[in-house]
Amino acid sequence: MDVSVRAYLSGIGRRGGRKSRRRLDSGTAREMVRLREARRAFRRFHAQCFWSSDPDYRVTARDVPWVAEQLMKFGGRAGWERGARLCR
Repeated sequence: MDVSVRAYLSGIGRRGGRKSRRRLDSGTAREMVRLREARRAFRRFHAQCFWSSDPDYRVTARDVPWVAEQLMKFGGRAGWERGARLCR
């Protein structure tokens, strides 16, 4: 392996290792998971609950209660269960 390529890959590995060791408090981690679940639910239930919204809309942390409400209102049993999980 060329010396310049080896140095480049070494630098990338070092940077990645530092990023992966970041510390999150439990509240922040829970909010990140909640937002990720809301985004997944928006995509999965788009045709049923969010048909009037842009399909490429990026759900933010402020939108999570709205996503949960729409799921519980129009998503049937599966949507209601996902919405209830988002409300915790």
